[in-house]
Amino acid sequence: MSINKNTQRFALMPLFGLLLVSQTALAQTTHFITYDGNVMGEIKQKIQQQDGTYRPAWQALQKQADQALSHANYSVTDKTLLPASGNKHDYFSFGPYWWPNPATADHLPYIRKDGEINPDSKTDATDSVRLSRFAKDMRLLGLAWYYSGDKKYAEKAASMAKAWFVDPATRMTPDMQHAQAIPGVVDGRGIGIIDSRAFIDVMDAIELIRSSDALNDADYAAIKTWYSQFNDWLITSEYGFEESNWHNNHSAFYAAQVTAFALFTGNTELAKRQLAIAKIRLIPSQINNQGYLPAENERTRSWHYTQFALAAYARLARYGELAGVDLWQTETDGRSLQKALTVVAEQVDSSKTWPFPELKFNEEEAVGNVLAAARAYNTPLFEQKAEYLKNKYPENINLLMVPASLVP
Repeated sequence: MSINKNTQRFALMPLFGLLLVSQTALAQTTHFITYDGNVMGEIKQKIQQQDGTYRPAWQALQKQADQALSHANYSVTDKTLLPASGNKHDYFSFGPYWWPNPATADHLPYIRKDGEINPDSKTDATDSVRLSRFAKDMRLLGLAWYYSGDKKYAEKAASMAKAWFVDPATRMTPDMQHAQAIPGVVDGRGIGIIDSRAFIDVMDAIELIRSSDALNDADYAAIKTWYSQFNDWLITSEYGFEESNWHNNHSAFYAAQVTAFALFTGNTELAKRQLAIAKIRLIPSQINNQGYLPAENERTRSWHYTQFALAAYARLARYGELAGVDLWQTETDGRSLQKALTVVAEQVDSSKTWPFPELKFNEEEAVGNVLAAARAYNTPLFEQKAEYLKNKYPENINLLMVPASLVP
């Protein structure tokens, strides 16, 4: 499928995405935001027909979704360390690349080691791992419901969503005021907003399970209100302003969040405004005329962060389809998303060495972006590389969720 061949169809898509009638006996309508209903409908049909193309990915996803059924509901109130506010309902994390200072008796202030994750930042004492697990389980359960029609997945996802967003005893405050703090330095930072990108996957799962009736109208409305309040904080807070002005993947994922949540909550004008900013400012400033992302290539894991940033842009381009702002085809002074995706595709299945620092090159990290590119552009390069990646990594979840690029 190519966007070039379907320009008129995309122009006519409603705000919440294509409306796809399920081909199962449920025959209910599903709203799609990040996901493409046409592509997922085709995949669903092939899975039902026992087509081998997607069977490994579906079996791997279903196994993980079955495991998620046994997980307890997640809540920010489960943490053992408190943010500076003293409120357990406030999300709290500290920067993963920050370590105890060996030069001081109390090890404060922490010092930065780029690309080296402090394991203490990834425990249940704070919320970053908890949020990641919550989002992963919601993604798995939502997709498992969509592809199987088994209501147990939707019911578990609904229970998890209510615990995180609705129940007064366990719900999260709709902001990230205490995210990615640095011990001995600051109680929270704008770059902590990168953590909340996980709420995009949660949002998409919520839309998928709506067709199951597992989530009632009142709870669905309460969740949308939470997202609206969170988006208000993103666009009005000092931290949100800081994050929106970063020159790398942080501003890209900030833009993706604001746009996705605006579409979810029906704020069309906000979505269009954020997409215009991405088109006019972010893409031209972050992608050079060779197709590289200079800010990501400065990192010790340049390949990984290139995929990470492009995953945000692939999602933004998808949202542009819904809001009538074309990011797939836009080009400014030779700088374009297509050129950046071409660089990535050319590196796949290549004897060439990636020309920038990378501690652990992993070709599989490109799966989601190349699949998104193959969907968007009618070129042999993307189609050939996508086919290669499908065959080499048949269990990769990206095969089931185009164009919601996910970097492992």
